[in-house]
Amino acid sequence: MAEITAAMVRDLREKTGAGMMDCKKALVEAAGDMEAAIDWLRKKGLSAAAKKSGRVAAEGLVAVASAPRTAAMVEINAETDFVARNEHFQGFCAAVAELVLTVGDDIEAIKAARYPGSVDLVEGGQSFRTVNEQLTHLIATIGENMSIRRAKRLHVSSGAVATYVHSAVKPGMGKIGVLVALEGASEIDALETLGRQIGMHVAAARPEALDASAVDPSALARERDVLSEQARASGKPEAIIEKMVEGRIRKYYEEVVLLEQVWVHDGESRVKEVVKKAGGNLTGFARYQLGEGIEKAASDFAAEVAAAAGTAPA
Repeated sequence: MAEITAAMVRDLREKTGAGMMDCKKALVEAAGDMEAAIDWLRKKGLSAAAKKSGRVAAEGLVAVASAPRTAAMVEINAETDFVARNEHFQGFCAAVAELVLTVGDDIEAIKAARYPGSVDLVEGGQSFRTVNEQLTHLIATIGENMSIRRAKRLHVSSGAVATYVHSAVKPGMGKIGVLVALEGASEIDALETLGRQIGMHVAAARPEALDASAVDPSALARERDVLSEQARASGKPEAIIEKMVEGRIRKYYEEVVLLEQVWVHDGESRVKEVVKKAGGNLTGFARYQLGEGIEKAASDFAAEVAAAAGTAPA
């Protein structure tokens, strides 16, 4: 039997808002599996959480860059928010985002690419730094650990890929970045305007998939399982339960599928209706939120101070 620690119970309680004893029982029932414990609580009606959301615990910036029919986005993390305001760090983020436009979004390929404008003088000539070497140089200069966490590039054959940055610290970089790919024969300016509006919607509504076919099968199966257990608790016949579940699955699609979501700008239309009316075809999107999904270990401030002072806490 898996050992259920106090830290596991506390973590589950923070994720679900359920009571401590219920969290402990859920972990026991799930043999210590956190995701299964969350589902157990939901099935018992003890948790309102629809899905696990990682706590934003990393700092840094999300940066975007654009070119005709192409746009790119990169998340680069640092230890403190102070670094995000450093002009050298900002310059690095902007340069890497520009590189993604041509290099692509494979992290290893990005790291191996030549960093623009960098020259090291070596015996017998010059040597150009790679992105990874420039990052190492930046870490040594600023004094904080940093990493290129993820990148995305979207391209359309005809149309535009729009960008949107929320909580921008300067043009093209901030805490939330969105790319929106729109195919179509409409004027580029009109597509870019619509794309930016969709980007604002994506930033606020946090869709998980473009359309129903793109929903993660395992996430859908998990949701169906939870909804089925909840419906059976009503005591209704199985045929009625099946209809109840299908109705709730449609509601689930409206929550997580971009094209099925209610347009945040008017609170009435569906996103798919807005795109169709504009004569466009929404083919892809990406949303990065700084530090999303990165867990940061909780620290004991009193213990840290005591350690720094060389004394034990009382």
